[in-house]
Amino acid sequence: MKPMSKRSRGFTVIEIIFVVLLLGAASIIFFVQKNAVEVTARDTQRKTAINAMYYSLEEVYYPAHQAYPSTIDATTLPSVDPAQFNDPDGIALGTAGSDYSYTPTNCTNNVCKSYTLRTTLENEADFVKTSQHN
Repeated sequence: MKPMSKRSRGFTVIEIIFVVLLLGAASIIFFVQKNAVEVTARDTQRKTAINAMYYSLEEVYYPAHQAYPSTIDATTLPSVDPAQFNDPDGIALGTAGSDYSYTPTNCTNNVCKSYTLRTTLENEADFVKTSQHN
C-alpha cells in the first residue's frame, strides 16, 4: 500500500478567484474597446457620406448649374452612391430622426445660393460643411 500524500495537487480557491477576476476584467476591457471601435466606425461613415455629398455639390452640381439644389438625393447628385444618403441607422437624409441634414439658404424657385450639410457624431461635435459659393 502506498503512503498518502499530505498535499493534493490542485488549485486553491484563491487561485481560482484570481483567474475568474482576471478573465472578468479582460472581458470588460474587450467590450468597452469594441464599443469605442464601433462608435468611431459609425462617425467615420457619417463624415465620409457628408464629404461625398459636399464634393458632389461643389465639383459636379454647382459648376453645371451655377447654383445649389433645394433638396438633395440620389437623383440630384447621381455621382454619390445612393447608400450614402442613409445614415448608419438606415434613415434617409431629410427624414425625421436622420443623422444627416441639408439646409439650403437664399432660395428662389428651388435654386439656392448656399447650403449647410451637417451630421451628428457620437464622439465629437457635429461635422458641418458649408457651400463655397455664396
